[in-house]
Amino acid sequence: MSYTEIQLGKMGITENFISTLKSHFKKHGNVRISVLKSAGHDKSKVKEYFEEILKKLGKNYTAKIIGFKIILKKWRRDMR
Repeated sequence: MSYTEIQLGKMGITENFISTLKSHFKKHGNVRISVLKSAGHDKSKVKEYFEEILKKLGKNYTAKIIGFKIILKKWRRDMR
């Protein structure tokens, strides 16, 4: 499955970031988010971003954290 990579910087998770993320999912099934040092480079901050992103995207997405990357996957149907 194809994937794309975007960066999360010092602005954090904004509405613009979420809309960019959704537009990447129109072409790709997976998106990797690199958390940059300027965004707060510690594991607890990455976990906060992870939870906030999943909350804003909705039920059709799952994610996992590997180091300072968040890997998101979109499912075709609701994962309930």
